[in-house]
Amino acid sequence: MRIARFQVGDAAPRWGRLQGDRILPWTAAPWDGGTEGTGHVALSDARLLAPVVPGKVLGVGLNYADHRADEHGSDATLRSIISRNLQNAPPDKEPILFFKAPSAVVGPGDPIRLPPGVGRVDYEAELVVVVGRRLYRPASPQEAAGAIFGYTAGNDVSARDVQNRDVQWTRAKSFDTFCPLGPWIETDMDASDARIQGLLNGEVRQDARTSQLIANPAQLLWFAAQAMTLLPGDVLMTGTPSGLGGVQPGDEFTVRIEGLGGDLRNPVAALDAGAR
Repeated sequence: MRIARFQVGDAAPRWGRLQGDRILPWTAAPWDGGTEGTGHVALSDARLLAPVVPGKVLGVGLNYADHRADEHGSDATLRSIISRNLQNAPPDKEPILFFKAPSAVVGPGDPIRLPPGVGRVDYEAELVVVVGRRLYRPASPQEAAGAIFGYTAGNDVSARDVQNRDVQWTRAKSFDTFCPLGPWIETDMDASDARIQGLLNGEVRQDARTSQLIANPAQLLWFAAQAMTLLPGDVLMTGTPSGLGGVQPGDEFTVRIEGLGGDLRNPVAALDAGAR
């Protein structure tokens, strides 16, 4: 089942189930007790929004072995960031968690806006878990897996200069528009070995499989929920593979995940220095 969040004209955003070229509206988000209503909306008449309005956006750093290997690559900025963090989190230790501000979330087709005064900004293609029920201190990853509502695609846009300067990653990851999500949630997807790609202007830059994740989605939810209550609608970004690089105004970045059935595409634009 594919669940989308959409808007028609100036009407209030709604959730709905995709059925071919139609959206069957729901009375509310499915994790909030929503049920399928009556009527339908043509997909061509709707604007797809970020498919979830999360209370929390959790990110995971260095969760692909090939990305950890970038510690020895030619990119000096990535070498510095990865080396510093691997000193405290070698491969046999716990996942690296961080927060992205929910206000960074945008939907498919929305522009990623590069703030003035910020240097290099990178793309990061990621599989994203959507939490469907309250989860706190589950006994096992298997129990945590029961809280997964579905999956969507995400782009963990990151201001590398800021990330390299700051002790914490939150500011570098949380500029407005730095968390595209979409195009919808797939509830029936097998995420154990799905191909994930990141394409810059149509050229494949990242290409991996989710089976290469160091910690899988259930393990990540289990770990996070030992510390904090995860609530319906929260999202967890599972990490990005190697192949990272910067974006510039005029670019378009695409996240493509096997089994999701649709791409997340976002243009890149400059933010006006006077924007408020």
